[in-house]
Amino acid sequence: MTEILSGAGEFLSQNSAAVFSWMTLVLRYVLTALALIVVWRTCKSLLDTEDDMEQWGMLSLPNGAKIPLNHWENIIGRSKTSDAYIEYPTLSRSHAAVIRDDKGSWHVHDLGSKSGVKVNGKEIAGRAPLKNGDILNLGGVELVFVTADAAAVSMQEKERARQQKQRRRETGLHPAGTLVYLTAFQVALGLQLCIAQDEALLPAVPLSFILLIGIMWLCYLTTRLLRRSAFEVETIAFFLCTIGLAVTASAEPDRLLRQIGFLAAGVCLYFLVGWFIRDLDRAVRLRWPIALFGLVMLGTTLVFSDAVLGAKNWLSIGGVSFQPSEFVKIAFVFAGAATLDRLFARRNLILFIAYSGACVMTLALMGDFGTALVFFVAYLLISFIRSGDLATVFLSVGGAGFAGFLAATLKPEVASRFLNWGHAWQAPNAGGYQQVRAMSAAASGGLFGIGAGNGWLKTVFAADTDMVFGMVCEELGLLTAAAAVFALFMTAFHVIRSSRSARSTFYVIGASAAVSILLFQLILNVFGSVDILPFTGVTFPFVSRGGSSLIASWGLLAFIKAVDTRRGASFVLKTPKRIAKQEARRSKNRAASDRRVKKPAPPEQPEPPEIQETEPDDYDSWFLE
Repeated sequence: MTEILSGAGEFLSQNSAAVFSWMTLVLRYVLTALALIVVWRTCKSLLDTEDDMEQWGMLSLPNGAKIPLNHWENIIGRSKTSDAYIEYPTLSRSHAAVIRDDKGSWHVHDLGSKSGVKVNGKEIAGRAPLKNGDILNLGGVELVFVTADAAAVSMQEKERARQQKQRRRETGLHPAGTLVYLTAFQVALGLQLCIAQDEALLPAVPLSFILLIGIMWLCYLTTRLLRRSAFEVETIAFFLCTIGLAVTASAEPDRLLRQIGFLAAGVCLYFLVGWFIRDLDRAVRLRWPIALFGLVMLGTTLVFSDAVLGAKNWLSIGGVSFQPSEFVKIAFVFAGAATLDRLFARRNLILFIAYSGACVMTLALMGDFGTALVFFVAYLLISFIRSGDLATVFLSVGGAGFAGFLAATLKPEVASRFLNWGHAWQAPNAGGYQQVRAMSAAASGGLFGIGAGNGWLKTVFAADTDMVFGMVCEELGLLTAAAAVFALFMTAFHVIRSSRSARSTFYVIGASAAVSILLFQLILNVFGSVDILPFTGVTFPFVSRGGSSLIASWGLLAFIKAVDTRRGASFVLKTPKRIAKQEARRSKNRAASDRRVKKPAPPEQPEPPEIQETEPDDYDSWFLE
């Protein structure tokens, strides 16, 4: 036995290069297969599981028909896009809005209708509270307002639970099963990097992948402890982070543990933001202080930072450098997402336009035109969702085009990027230096790549940040890179699909803005690398090396999670059953408080007058009269 083992060891030592080459070849195909399986299972789970339409109340018409109120903000009108569509000529297209706050109180808002709004026969001015059983009169149409009781909510919850279990039995796609495939992908990727580095292997390489797996499963167990079963959005984020960790291990392995620290911080921020926006009253109340803090961060960066490659977008505090603009994205989403009574205030929209202009102009002065473009696209989306006014969007695009023309005229580096756009091969060692090398590396990788850690593009400046798509294509193959791109696009599709049944407009706008930021960054990074769009130098979300971008991407992911109303999907949202229990508890406390109030003391009764005893002769004279 000893001779056999010694012979095997001698054979491996003599043929280690051949063995490692064979293992790398096998792992290339295994990694691609695992990546496709993870993305396929995650996307299929997102598509197969239908979003639950929650019912929070209803409007009863005189003919007995009932219109459900499926959101916390419901527009009533004769427009077919209204949440409560009533085809009646005396109603305005957007006549009124019935809005529920986070504590269960309802209000009705007149949206500038011609015929006005009455509650129990009284005309309202602006807004008025609504209670169960109140009669609304909208343009001569009487509607009885009815709120959903705790029993109905409980029945809905039980039915959704039954349907979800049935769907899981039919598809067999459990989140834990997908995580097993992703864990296998992470192990195989770490093994391939260890083989590629051979004698130069750093202990941080295997350790970082072990920590990555631990953080991922800890995050999953945390969501399970919160009684949430869906994990698709987080799976996509961890899949992209795994690719990003491989990129860092290949290009700068000495920064691996720092990258793992950034990942842990990002996951913590994800849960923190989710907890924060769980209370809508708190989120709306503090969004402008947060927005102002973001603007102050941008101004501080503009004043105190030093220019790096023509852009003043890095700030150093205590020896730690970071990009404040990445974290301002979260503040920007907070400022754009409005709900409850602020939803229909035009003044609020004007303030957001002014805030967006200040952010974009500050970024332009900093020379960070790529991030300024990302902010502008997010602004266009939010302003259109908020107002539905295409004229505002077109005017904004026209103003941005004029600002871009001025920037190209006054900033030579901006003009050079546009001049080199589409002509990278004509100046391969000048303006098209990075794009040419990114395209060459991507082409050399083929469908399955040449193996993690074996590429040459990592020696080019910014290969693991601005040109990371080319590096992923070279080392892991076009199929894996395409799977990463497809996963983010499916996340955007999931947000669009979930917005129809979302609980609150705050979550719809927040998720739409967050996914637009991530998706547009992806487009600029990928298409800029292959010279389809101008090279702007923005990051690939979750994949590009760097702490600011990674942490901010996880923070934005919390908004995407909040729009998901599938049962057990989002820890950001309280379950309808829990909300019903809280409302019942509040009602009970109010009733107990009313009973504790002392009844006013009855008014004092005047004492009866004293009867004066009369003398007998006086009495006789009175009687005789």
